[in-house]
Amino acid sequence: MSATRCPRGRAEPDVERRARADYTGGVYGSMLAASVIIGLGSLGAHPRLEVVLLLLLTGLVFWIAHVHAQLFGARLAQRGPARRIVLQVCRDEWPIVKAAVPPAAAVAVSPLVGLDLTGALWLALAMAVAGQVGWSVAAARQADASWRLVAVTAAVNLLLGLVIIALKLYLTH
Repeated sequence: MSATRCPRGRAEPDVERRARADYTGGVYGSMLAASVIIGLGSLGAHPRLEVVLLLLLTGLVFWIAHVHAQLFGARLAQRGPARRIVLQVCRDEWPIVKAAVPPAAAVAVSPLVGLDLTGALWLALAMAVAGQVGWSVAAARQADASWRLVAVTAAVNLLLGLVIIALKLYLTH
């Protein structure tokens, strides 16, 4: 097993480095953002600020739920919370929140490119799907997956994103 250097100068095995850089929360967060967008689009018009806040706050609430589940579901059953563990779990789950930022930003800047709310929601949905694919590729590359496996995970996540888009089309037409 090869090792890289940690910030503190200790050797960090590749397995630990890969585990620390798990991006599944980003994939999940992107799918969550896409689901929020679909729900909003099927419910009628909303002020853009409300859409932006709903995307960001939903990501934040799900982040808190994942942190809680990680801490109390697995780690704290035998012992009390160590500050280091709590902070690590918070960092590990943060991609859920980060994944909501590009779709929220797309809605926020959509008036600058002349989009109405419907166009803004489509742009945000495209950003969420692109994020979902991007996070999955980043996770695969971080895990040193073969290029074939990177392509497979990208294709699967793109397919899942297209299913979400099909659901939006079905619900709004």
